[in-house]
Amino acid sequence: MDYEGSLTISEDLMEKVGILPYEKVLCGNQSNGARFETYAIPGPSGKGEIVLNGATARLGELGDLLTIMTYATVQVEKAREWNPRVAVLSNRNLQADCRLPDVNVNVNVNVNVAVGTDAGVLC
Repeated sequence: MDYEGSLTISEDLMEKVGILPYEKVLCGNQSNGARFETYAIPGPSGKGEIVLNGATARLGELGDLLTIMTYATVQVEKAREWNPRVAVLSNRNLQADCRLPDVNVNVNVNVNVAVGTDAGVLC
């Protein structure tokens, strides 16, 4: 616990949805309602690991369902056509169904990445 905290995400998952190493992320734990900000660090590819580190480890348990989000600021003109990248992960985070929703966003700040996991937190 003597660590400021971060979120380790398998490097292949980070690449698939466009999360950069050390990028700020907002996490929502759908299992317990916790919501927190931290930064993403890459973990080993192909293992499906999503790990709460440091103090954030107190905000989840193994098997919790997480939504991991990053944001982008874009010009209003671009925002009208901007769509988030979404990856919904399978059990153990090993397979991702990536898609773009059929919605247009009409704001200038938009969710860029949302990752739902159903086996995600290792404490």
